[in-house]
Amino acid sequence: MSGHEDAWAGTIGTFGEPRTEKPRRTGITAVIDKGLGLHATDDLIEAAGSVVDQVKLGFGTSAAVDAGFLRRKVARLVESGIVVYPGGTMLEAAWVGGRMAAFIERAHALGFSGLEVSDGTVELPDTARREAIERGLDLGLVVVTEVGKKDPARQLSSAEMVDRLHADLALGASLVTIEARESGRGTGIFDMSGNIVADLLDGLAGSIRDLERVLWEAPQQAQQAFLIRRFGPNVNLANIATSEVLALEALRRGLRFETLRAALQRDGAGRPTGAPS
Repeated sequence: MSGHEDAWAGTIGTFGEPRTEKPRRTGITAVIDKGLGLHATDDLIEAAGSVVDQVKLGFGTSAAVDAGFLRRKVARLVESGIVVYPGGTMLEAAWVGGRMAAFIERAHALGFSGLEVSDGTVELPDTARREAIERGLDLGLVVVTEVGKKDPARQLSSAEMVDRLHADLALGASLVTIEARESGRGTGIFDMSGNIVADLLDGLAGSIRDLERVLWEAPQQAQQAFLIRRFGPNVNLANIATSEVLALEALRRGLRFETLRAALQRDGAGRPTGAPS
């Protein structure tokens, strides 16, 4: 959002790496919207539009609303500089019904500025995945893909995730999301309790050529704090609840216990850069 003024400029100090500003390549916050109305959408934009980069209308929620309402809501987000796309489950369902191309065209006609391509539930063939990415790009959409399965019993290996991620980026995807669902348990880099599987994360981080183009789904606050401490404040994070956007931004800026302490420990003297001696 243009004209954004820091309410506390010059009074707090800098803690670690500075936050990026919109339009960002890194430090992206991708929100999951499970059904906000127009007034709530306007509130989100007014309160946190400067720190929200993407909004996903989760699962099939956008199929359950009136088309006129959907166009107005999407337009508000796009006009505020936010990339908005329907959940990838809808694309998967459209492919099952033989209507994937029509679905992508319809998303564009409804005003969506992005497209999520996933196969978290179905087994989307590589040819269909490529087609979806290419069709989205041809329409000028920001394509965000997702790797991983929603079923805890059908998880991909780290090598499979890395191969798929690199292939998607080579096809032109802007970002690739590591699946975690809205629960953050039993999928992706998280175990059934929501804890990060360190060996899996290390394997991914050590094998992915461009970590700045990875979008880590991390719906839980402890998960967000861990990834910020590991990769810095400008790590890309997704599946953020609309009510948690500003709390996450405070984490990113070292203004919560979990990350302020880490920033001070890194400083050695116990003070952030630029603090008086």
